[in-house]
Amino acid sequence: MQARRVGKVSLFVVAALVASCAAPVVSFEPRSRTFTPDDYWRVYERWTREERAFAWGKLSDVLSVTATFESWEFRTAYLVRYAHDHGLTLDERDELLAASLEDAREYHRFFVTLVGPNFRESDLTSRRAAFRVLLVDDDERMTPPARIEKVHRASPAERIYFPSITSQRMTFRIAFPAVREDGTPTIAPDAARIRLRFTGAEGRVDLEWLAADPG
Repeated sequence: MQARRVGKVSLFVVAALVASCAAPVVSFEPRSRTFTPDDYWRVYERWTREERAFAWGKLSDVLSVTATFESWEFRTAYLVRYAHDHGLTLDERDELLAASLEDAREYHRFFVTLVGPNFRESDLTSRRAAFRVLLVDDDERMTPPARIEKVHRASPAERIYFPSITSQRMTFRIAFPAVREDGTPTIAPDAARIRLRFTGAEGRVDLEWLAADPG
């Protein structure tokens, strides 16, 4: 009886921990939002995911990835915080925000840091890259990036606003087209979720964003 009670308590603790670690739901709808500079970190956490693939046979990590989806909401909170920290005028801030949101109509952008056991093969821009990155929708349609930019030296602002940047990790800016060649949206308005997938012979890592109110 005591062992069963302990087991139940243990399961409850595990369930509570899993629930507390559940990723927040988001909205993919491109709508205007109002933020203060202090809102940035809350929004950053909402749009950032972290996962890793582990090879039990080798007892080592295959790939550890952190990615921030630069959604409309994130872009707005980021530029409000950036403008505050750098002393920009409201006109300067609004000009940068308008340009960023216009860009969001054409590209879905992700800020990514990652590390794998082989540094060269972890370079997503290399022909020897061990992993391919794809944006996956509800119907398992996979869209390749329009562009992958390797960040060789992060700016002071990037090191503050994206704390996953370290000397051990590679940093990338990855852009996917908002509309596929067949004219369909990469992220549908009623999408229930999207996944940023890193996949190769050594394993797979899926970072997932769930919609708050799909459909």
